[in-house]
Amino acid sequence: MTTPAPDEIALGQRFAFGANWRRFLSVLDETRIQGAEDSLRRMLGVDDLTGQSFLDIGSGSGLFSLAARRLGATVTSFDYDPQSVACAQELKERFFPGDSLWHIEQGSALDTEYVQSKGQFDVVYSWGVLHHTGDMWLGLANAAIPVAPGGRLFVAIYNDQGPSSLRWLRIKRLYCSSAAGRFVVCGLFIPYFFVRGIVGDLLRLRNPMLRYLRPTTRGMSLFYDWFDWLGGLPFQVAKADDVFRFYRDRGFTLRNLVTAGGGWANNEFVFSRD
Repeated sequence: MTTPAPDEIALGQRFAFGANWRRFLSVLDETRIQGAEDSLRRMLGVDDLTGQSFLDIGSGSGLFSLAARRLGATVTSFDYDPQSVACAQELKERFFPGDSLWHIEQGSALDTEYVQSKGQFDVVYSWGVLHHTGDMWLGLANAAIPVAPGGRLFVAIYNDQGPSSLRWLRIKRLYCSSAAGRFVVCGLFIPYFFVRGIVGDLLRLRNPMLRYLRPTTRGMSLFYDWFDWLGGLPFQVAKADDVFRFYRDRGFTLRNLVTAGGGWANNEFVFSRD
């Protein structure tokens, strides 16, 4: 099984995803958990996951593993980052202590043999993860392996914006390069994001503070998502139609799609293995 190289973050090759998720857990509450549950229901088109098996590839904060477990699924979570693994374990201890139906491991989405060893699942979930592995297309291929016949695959991948995506890659490299790089990137973009949000809300006659106090539509935190975006290395992107064709050619049918609308967010896909 592939394990993290201890110096990847120190060498500026990888963002400290797990450390960011540990900070996010400090603001996790019932409203955010319900938002994550609603996101799964909405995209998968289900009321609950009772009797279903759920594989969370790159579990991050552990929020969506928790949401799937609360919806009734038997859950397996794994992540490459040891601190992310610790996040999932913390949530399990908080909400499902001693539960035999939620298994948490450290593993890599790029380790084909490891992914094969997990068996087959009714739902395979990997939201905003595989473009951070360093080999997105291998990760996407591996994510298809554990989907059972009739099962569903729910993935989200950064939208390819061409030259704009290349500029963001350079910004992320600067962020991860050093403490000075983080200071420069955060000093430029955090105020920009903040002011842009306030102006947009005021023009729409909305309370500008609600976007920072309320969870996102997936139960996440806009503030911690900013850092994930600014520093998120490795970083790859794909056009929605390329991801569609990639899975169509592997025998999958597209069941649900939410695009980034040409922006720099994620395109979300739900496929089924018919």
